[in-house]
Amino acid sequence: MHKKSDTSPTPSIGAHPINLGLQGGGSHGAFTWGVLDVLLQDPRIHIEGISGTSAGAMNAVALAHGLAQAQGRSRVAAHEAARESLASFWNGIVAMGALGQAQRAPFDLMFGLAGMDSSPTGQWADAMARAWSGSMSPYQSNPLDINPLKDFVERQIDFERLAAFTDLKLFVVATKVSTGKAEVFSGKRITANAVMASACLPMMFQAVEIEDEFYWDGGYAGNPAIHPLIYQCDSRDILLVQINPIKRDKLPTSAVDILDRLNEITFNAALMAEMRAIDFVKRLLAQGKLDPAHYKDVLLHRIDGGEVLEQLGAATKLSTDAQLIHALHELGQSHASQWLALHAADLGVRSGVNITHDYLDDLRVPVRPERRGHAS
Repeated sequence: MHKKSDTSPTPSIGAHPINLGLQGGGSHGAFTWGVLDVLLQDPRIHIEGISGTSAGAMNAVALAHGLAQAQGRSRVAAHEAARESLASFWNGIVAMGALGQAQRAPFDLMFGLAGMDSSPTGQWADAMARAWSGSMSPYQSNPLDINPLKDFVERQIDFERLAAFTDLKLFVVATKVSTGKAEVFSGKRITANAVMASACLPMMFQAVEIEDEFYWDGGYAGNPAIHPLIYQCDSRDILLVQINPIKRDKLPTSAVDILDRLNEITFNAALMAEMRAIDFVKRLLAQGKLDPAHYKDVLLHRIDGGEVLEQLGAATKLSTDAQLIHALHELGQSHASQWLALHAADLGVRSGVNITHDYLDDLRVPVRPERRGHAS
């Protein structure tokens, strides 16, 4: 099932190649910015590939844009350019959030999850949610398909240069409306439209049309999609930066908390299915039932901001407040530094995630031993 890639990574001397899976989660993606900031400064880490969804896709293209801009320069200079590109992107998010209410509210909503609080953005989102409950679709409530984030992304990212950049394998995930399947954009197909498709909340914005197909937020089909990192990259190591909690102990009772939890469950479903498949293949390999020459024994790692981020509340997923964004950035830096101190030695050696315990709750399909001495 998980066949090895035929491509060859080209890590820097002394650096270990890894692949990154970046979840979406609105403004909580600033946590991922902090994680990437630290990884880019560590000489032990070489990033071979990145799969990103929604805000994770934006982080991925911002990082890749910086590397592409610095192509031909030293590794240190290229990674510094990537850090600067990420900082420019998120500081631009903050600057957009400082605009007046009429300009800010649609931008905030597009970047995050609709929330219903007392802020101007929350009030605007509440009105949009009420319109939706009254059967008014975004084709009626937003007939001009206004998308301020797309203009911002096009100013930030040189997609033409990004398309020609091959030193990093980049995957942006969206959901094909017609089939419900994940569509993985890579290479020259990564455009501003692909990034917008990856972040398209269908209750609020019209589906994004690309190559005569229509797409919604990638979180419905993969948040993020792990399979391109398995099939199209060589490194066994996949580091998941998770910002959507798998488990919540507190029962959501408010409208916004219920909506937020429903979205978390939906946006984690595809990830959990992929985790089940990875776990199944790993067990078959361990039992000698699959040929390791053709199937990759994935080593899974995770930097998890979910437990801390869930305490912030759903409304913060759409906030572009400077204090919050930079606090999340610092939180991501702290978590990444702790992970490197504790688990960097696991790279290439062992998984740092117990898939069964963390994702499957022991509800696994048993692998039956071969039956001998029985007539068929």
